[in-house]
Amino acid sequence: MTEIPEKHKQLFKQIGEIASTIDQQVFVVGGYVRDYYLGKDIEQLTDIDFVTIGSGIQLAELISEKINTPKISIFKQFGTAQIRYNDLDLEFVGARKESYRRDSRKPIVEDGTLEDDQLRRDLTINALSWCLNPENFGLLHDPFEGIQDLKREIIRTPIDPEKTFDDDPLRMMRAVRFATQLQFKIEEKTEKAIMKMASRLSIISSERILDELNKIILSPKPSIGFALLLKLGLLKQFLPEMVRLVGVDEIQGERHKDNFWHTLEVLDNVAEVSDDLWLRWAAILHDIAKPPTKKFVKGIGWTFHGHDALGAKWVPKIFKRLGMPLDERMRYVQKLVRLHLRPIALVSDEVSDSAIRRLLYEANEEIDDLMTLCRADITSKNEWRVKKFQKNFDQVEQKIKEVEEKDKIRNWKNPISGDEIMKLLGTGPGPVVGQVKDRIKNAILDGEIPNNYDAAYQYLLEIIDSYK
Repeated sequence: MTEIPEKHKQLFKQIGEIASTIDQQVFVVGGYVRDYYLGKDIEQLTDIDFVTIGSGIQLAELISEKINTPKISIFKQFGTAQIRYNDLDLEFVGARKESYRRDSRKPIVEDGTLEDDQLRRDLTINALSWCLNPENFGLLHDPFEGIQDLKREIIRTPIDPEKTFDDDPLRMMRAVRFATQLQFKIEEKTEKAIMKMASRLSIISSERILDELNKIILSPKPSIGFALLLKLGLLKQFLPEMVRLVGVDEIQGERHKDNFWHTLEVLDNVAEVSDDLWLRWAAILHDIAKPPTKKFVKGIGWTFHGHDALGAKWVPKIFKRLGMPLDERMRYVQKLVRLHLRPIALVSDEVSDSAIRRLLYEANEEIDDLMTLCRADITSKNEWRVKKFQKNFDQVEQKIKEVEEKDKIRNWKNPISGDEIMKLLGTGPGPVVGQVKDRIKNAILDGEIPNNYDAAYQYLLEIIDSYK
């Protein structure tokens, strides 16, 4: 078992002693206690939650004064207060009990006991607490056998799961998230309740759903979470396009791969080599448009022509619906989805410099991430086939390196400005200026002229008369 860091232990004792001066009991709760019993490195934790029997705000204000830190934030509408102390965020809340109306996520909140507070927790493993008052310092409260569930690697709700999920449907996502992060099994009764109540997720804001979804995506093996989201009926509530990837069709004895499970393989492959959330999102969405582009062609088999372009077109609407940022992160994912077939198309013995230059120009700074995604996209039970493709990708990457060193296409900008073109044309801005710039760009990318100003300007002089 890991040790509680001395600096945390001293802080806990101080908090317990301060609470006792105003006759309040105080407990450290939730993730800190759970992670201690999981043997995690709790010294790295920066958020610690406390529950007190009484006013959380009053206790936090007193603690802030006694430990001499003015960095306190008070949220009266939630009855919580947060203290920033050294590198820690300490959050205090008064113990409470909640009741919900069937059509609302706004609870009726009343002061309560520790037992009341633990009853409203989402999972047994999150309903663990330690008393910090001097007379019972370090005493564990575990009313729902959360320690046993940690040992058995079980995800379970403290009370009837239907009641738990009815009160806050986001808890269904949290159950999947913890099952994914800890690689635990969701208990059967809890699973059945989620299946029954999955549609209740519709009353939860997209921002709260996305927060849990991204934690699943950033877990060591995110496929665990997506398999559960599919099985339990949650995935179709917010990402139905992914559910449509499920299934295999067969015509004349020819089958295509199941694109849902293929996507999860690609996602896990990316997760093994990168913690980047947006690269993982690109893995999730790279084949998202395969269902509407699926076609069986006699003599060829199953094709998905145009799924890269259509998938890229879908990215903004999916991001918008899920409440994700519609900025450079969205455009990054869109670019990788649009280009994910391009390196694969270059896998041959004879890769032209021109094709490499165009790939470098379009992928730009994302070329390395694009290649990571493409390598992850090689999924097959045929080990020889995988090794062959990986070897071909080695050749493409070597070619990219050689062309980039020679031609400097990454982050390429046209060496000729629009002003220079307009001066030679004797005209103002207009479509013809763009046409001339495109012709210069294509001449450089096709290797007709070197990638430098002098060669580009000489080429401009040679072609300008045809545009006057």
